[in-house]
Amino acid sequence: MTEDPVLADRDADGVLTLTFNRPDRRNGWSEELEHAYYAGLTAAAADREVRAVVVTGAGTTFCPGVDMSRLGEFGEAGARLHRRPVDVPRRFPKPLIAAINGACAGIGLVQALFCHVRFAADTARFATAFARRGLVAEYGIAWTLTRLVGTENALDLLLSARTFDAPEAKALGVVSRVTPPADVLAAAQAYARDLARHCSPRAMAVIAGQVLDDQDATFDDALARSHDHLDRFIGSPDLREGVASYLEKHPPRFPPLDPP
Repeated sequence: MTEDPVLADRDADGVLTLTFNRPDRRNGWSEELEHAYYAGLTAAAADREVRAVVVTGAGTTFCPGVDMSRLGEFGEAGARLHRRPVDVPRRFPKPLIAAINGACAGIGLVQALFCHVRFAADTARFATAFARRGLVAEYGIAWTLTRLVGTENALDLLLSARTFDAPEAKALGVVSRVTPPADVLAAAQAYARDLARHCSPRAMAVIAGQVLDDQDATFDDALARSHDHLDRFIGSPDLREGVASYLEKHPPRFPPLDPP
């Protein structure tokens, strides 16, 4: 019987860990892996018990890109790439944290960049990879990467498709935390657990959407939208609980996020 391409494990605080589980193929991206991962995220978005998600890889890699056995098929005349909408990870309404435990390249890097926060093992290696495989920047990575690291750095990483290490990834802003390999998953889960315990799920969902939507907005438009959001939170159960928990010195009990 074939193992599940993505493993799911939820802890008592509502932190769901999704693990790419194709270690025999170094977690190379496949249609089965994509379908299982997106299905896992879709289910997590609808599950009121899930408050945050951590994604990592089985074994010693995160995801080094498309399974090379599939990549050869795309070089044949008339080949077409299956395109699944990327809104599932990109618009995920709950904190999505990457625990990058090893090689992260190509579509694996794309998926990591869709996460809100990224932790990396200090031994992890990164590459856009596309140009060295005769491919262009896929799945909107030219947009995403440029907004993380700036135009020149994005062009460097995309044009050269060179390999870079975790310290450089942190210096560029590709990841925000670097830990020893043995600690990366636990560190990402601890961060997710802190969000799950102390932050309003509804507020976090709105904030994540604001950051994404306001990247190409004028300040005035972003300010106007923030006022609209604030109007909906004034007098809300989330605000009352946030204030009460602070004044009364007890852990907050924020209501779960309703399914989208």
